[in-house]
Amino acid sequence: MPPRPTRTRRSGIRIVGRALTCAVFALAGLLFYISAQTARGTDLRTDNSLLSLGDVIRQRSSQNQQAQAQLADLQAQAQELAGQQSHNPDDTARMDALRAGTALEPLQGGGLTVTLNDAPPNATARIPGFPEPGVNDLVIHQQDIQAVVNALWRGGAEGVQVMDQRLISTSAVRCVGNTLLLQGRVYSPPYVVRAVGRTDALREAVNTDPTIRNYLQYVQVYGLGWKVQESTDLTLPGYSGTTDLRSAGGQQ
Repeated sequence: MPPRPTRTRRSGIRIVGRALTCAVFALAGLLFYISAQTARGTDLRTDNSLLSLGDVIRQRSSQNQQAQAQLADLQAQAQELAGQQSHNPDDTARMDALRAGTALEPLQGGGLTVTLNDAPPNATARIPGFPEPGVNDLVIHQQDIQAVVNALWRGGAEGVQVMDQRLISTSAVRCVGNTLLLQGRVYSPPYVVRAVGRTDALREAVNTDPTIRNYLQYVQVYGLGWKVQESTDLTLPGYSGTTDLRSAGGQQ
């Protein structure tokens, strides 16, 4: 039987474990900072004469590639340090809470899927007394998508996904022209937003949001797309931070 560890050896093990724990949380803090820089967005309806769509995409893609490279390196370091942790239950619980907070792990459960879409290009007013639509009346705007995302968070969502990307706490959506720019990728409608959480609370939050109520008037009058589906088994991917540029218009 091997000799029992001395007091000095046990003390050394505890010190090393604490040091590794501090290092992991420090890296996680840097990860949040980099994520915030990556996801920084601006308000809807910016002056398109200032920046062309191509300029915006190239600028954001370059920034995204640099930030995501740093993110990937920090994640790798955090995982390496986590693997060196002792099996102390308190350390394990803190690490689990940290991973959940950064949305790095896949999430599964019941929830809602909300789909928004542009109106047909030849749409006219469906209800007497309303004016004929202009171009801006027939397309999805940034505030429409953001209103859905914000309502789902307020409704207690455990996680939210827009198109094929999991959102983190600092994620922001931005529309350029009639396309969505999200974390370095460009998307066209229909826009699909998924959330895992209590379906009754999520639906209540969506139904009572004033911006969504205004959007639903345009759905009735001009035919903008709107669909809300409940599910008992949704799976959201973990936040990956990849920089592939692709269009995703359908459901997974």
